[in-house]
Amino acid sequence: MSRTLVMLGIGLVFGGGIGFVTAAGNGITLDGHDHGDHAAHAGAAVHGHDHTATHVVAPGPDAPSLAIAVEPDPMAGWNLNIRTENFRFAPENASRAHRAGEGHAHVYVNGVKIARHYGPWFHIADLPRGENRIAVSLTTNDHRTLAVGDDPLRAVAVVTVP
Repeated sequence: MSRTLVMLGIGLVFGGGIGFVTAAGNGITLDGHDHGDHAAHAGAAVHGHDHTATHVVAPGPDAPSLAIAVEPDPMAGWNLNIRTENFRFAPENASRAHRAGEGHAHVYVNGVKIARHYGPWFHIADLPRGENRIAVSLTTNDHRTLAVGDDPLRAVAVVTVP
């Protein structure tokens, strides 16, 4: 009986470790809280930060920019390329004070946030049949939406799955 429990414990430790390594390798983050639908919060600070606030950067050559491209993955799913200029992904500063020119991205599929992301490439495992809107927005470390002038830094691509 005790050998069975020891083997179960070893299996749980190694299985959990493999799961975390696999998740990290696929860009999955453990945010620690759900960002869900913020419309219900009407601008209130949620979980210590306000998702409706905006940080405005003046237009000009030093302003950040965003573009995205979505291509089918040769094996399965879709590869999203998040292209930025004058912006640095800073996972080490997520949920910390604002620092000019850095932050993270929020990735949406058909209006539903699927990830907070910290790099230029993201794999989307599956999309439903039909037309899908993939959207990315850039945010500051303290979770304010970045905008250049009056325009939030948000890019959208449409992917049609047969």
